[in-house]
Amino acid sequence: MFRHFWAVIALVCLPQLLLAQGADVAFKDMEHDASAPVEIESDKFSVDQSTNLAVFLGNVLVVQGLLRLSADQVNVEYASDESNDISAVIAVGNVTFVNGAEAAEAQRAEYTLATNEIVMTGDVLVTQGRSALSGQKMVVNLETGKGEMIGRVKTILRSGNP
Repeated sequence: MFRHFWAVIALVCLPQLLLAQGADVAFKDMEHDASAPVEIESDKFSVDQSTNLAVFLGNVLVVQGLLRLSADQVNVEYASDESNDISAVIAVGNVTFVNGAEAAEAQRAEYTLATNEIVMTGDVLVTQGRSALSGQKMVVNLETGKGEMIGRVKTILRSGNP
């Protein structure tokens, strides 16, 4: 059920913060072991087959290899056919993706497989090392690897040692 999930997280977590004061965000490729097991912890789990929705609620932590996702709630929408393929993954409340020194934070993150797009909203902050990019909304197209930050974008680029 989570075969596309970590590809999404990998791409949203690791932006190249290249275009200072711009709204475009370029994304680089990242090594990730998609065959590693996915471990999910939450205070509560429920599934409703009539609506094709799995809900992880309360202190949700999803880990695969070095990648970590935490949120107040993670909803997984899946197909109603026999494949049970994921159609959307929605993380809500204090959403944080982390991989080493790189991270992305927002109040909501939604990945829709049909459009191959991730939308993060609500005080979005992306950090890579000592550099940071913030705005109110970030949209990432996973096919093209291009993204856009919207809503009073602020970029801080730092190089070298502190």
